[in-house]
Amino acid sequence: MIENKKIHDKLLEVVKTENIKVDEMLRDHLYTKLGGKADFFITPTTYQEIQNVVKLSNEENIPFTLLGNGSNLIIKDGGIRGIVINLKHLDDISISSEGATLVAQSGARIIDASRRALAESLSGLEFACGIPGTVGGALYMNAGAYGGEIKDVLDYAYVVDKEGNLVKRLASELDLDYRTSNIPENGDIVLEATFKLKPGNYADIKAVMDDLTYKRESKQPLEYPSCGSVFKRPPGYFAGKLIQDSQLQGTNIGGAEVSTKHAGFIVNKDNATAKDYISLIEHVQKTVKEKFDVELEREVRIIGEDLE
Repeated sequence: MIENKKIHDKLLEVVKTENIKVDEMLRDHLYTKLGGKADFFITPTTYQEIQNVVKLSNEENIPFTLLGNGSNLIIKDGGIRGIVINLKHLDDISISSEGATLVAQSGARIIDASRRALAESLSGLEFACGIPGTVGGALYMNAGAYGGEIKDVLDYAYVVDKEGNLVKRLASELDLDYRTSNIPENGDIVLEATFKLKPGNYADIKAVMDDLTYKRESKQPLEYPSCGSVFKRPPGYFAGKLIQDSQLQGTNIGGAEVSTKHAGFIVNKDNATAKDYISLIEHVQKTVKEKFDVELEREVRIIGEDLE
């Protein structure tokens, strides 16, 4: 049992009062618009504050969860116990004096990083122009689209490790693979990432980004909240095609619906709960398995507790 008063008092010693919220509804902070309450919702403004919170959680044996904007995440309706850290205030993006190097803090959107690269006529992040997650989230899952991935351009990152130490991790140390990394396994919190880009022609870079943006907007159901692409691509197949051929588009459970625009997406069409989402994901997996004997592996993460 977490002693809320005691923990709140200790948090006030390491984080500004205005950056601590108690019993905060997580759905109000997430792209998916899903999720129950966090016991403590912390929005640090400095790296030192993050280190202090991690050390406090270790000392008091309180679980903590790092939260981006929830673009590829479902938080259950019962919420998350302990401390939830959100890095939305750490959103600086800059160009290194070295030239073709872009440095982005964890809470910045990867879309904005790609736009800053365009403004500086730097090539390499074009693929990220339509990815809705944060920089930290992009590293966490080695985000990618249209043939590009974070591992193609990442040089190194600064993280806070599970003991609260500030550590530099080279890209080669992160085990970046298809939609995965060792960041969650190591318990690291990404603070900032340095991307090695290449000088390019502004018009050419913009043309690529405009084309990718058109493809995304014309094919993806951006008019509704969603958790993005729900499933990983099964070897030899496309998840969306399997779901479409299973005649599941338009299928709904509660307020969650398999998108009629792109079968690989489940949208929050009418105040869906996390339970609606999870039930529909399981229904899709079961149906595709029965029809095609293919196991659909989730790309989206599910965390938190069920509503009692």
